[in-house]
Amino acid sequence: MRSIWKTLDREQLRDIALVCLSVGVIGISYGAIAVTSGFPPWFPPLTAALVLAGASEFLFIGIIAAGGNPIAAVLAGLLVNARHVPYGLAIPEVVGHGWQRGLSTHLMNDESVAFALVQEDLPRKRAAYRACGIGVLICWPGGALLGVLLGAVVHNTNTFGLDAMFPAVLLALIVPALREREPRRAALAGAAIALLTAPFLPPGLPVLLALAGLLFTITRHKEKEKVTC
Repeated sequence: MRSIWKTLDREQLRDIALVCLSVGVIGISYGAIAVTSGFPPWFPPLTAALVLAGASEFLFIGIIAAGGNPIAAVLAGLLVNARHVPYGLAIPEVVGHGWQRGLSTHLMNDESVAFALVQEDLPRKRAAYRACGIGVLICWPGGALLGVLLGAVVHNTNTFGLDAMFPAVLLALIVPALREREPRRAALAGAAIALLTAPFLPPGLPVLLALAGLLFTITRHKEKEKVTC
């Protein structure tokens, strides 16, 4: 932990803290929704700590609450979490080797990978990955536990608009990158795909399909390189 504070600057730590805080707020929503949907109080914080994947957890409780089959709910959650495969391939040196690899893999999520990828060198990548991963590991189950307590009192958690905080914080973090043409094209393509598919697909899947926006940008970039050569 001491090496993390020495490696990352104050601005980077602030950004990580903001994202982890927003994750905790979404965790409150998750815990409250889970208990009001009929799940036992121990379920949200336990799954939050062991699974540590908000999209798949929300999808799981949504399918079960709607009367769906538990096996189908698990398979849907695994499908959403399939994005961790390319994540692992993108940052193998950050995850590490040996016994550290297992612990680091558990910290893998959208936020920790995103912060790692934007760093300049390997020490900063590892520090950002671990700082964000540990922060999410604390804030997500902690938020779920608070949500369980809140759900016992407030039955309609949507009135607080907790689900809007997380995307708002992420949007604020990526705004500077949108000034460049290629990231802006990727973001717009991904947003269009997500908006078009959201009414027809379960939660989580439109986000996966939105990654096609990144693929589109990479393809365009390679085509330009060929023309230039």
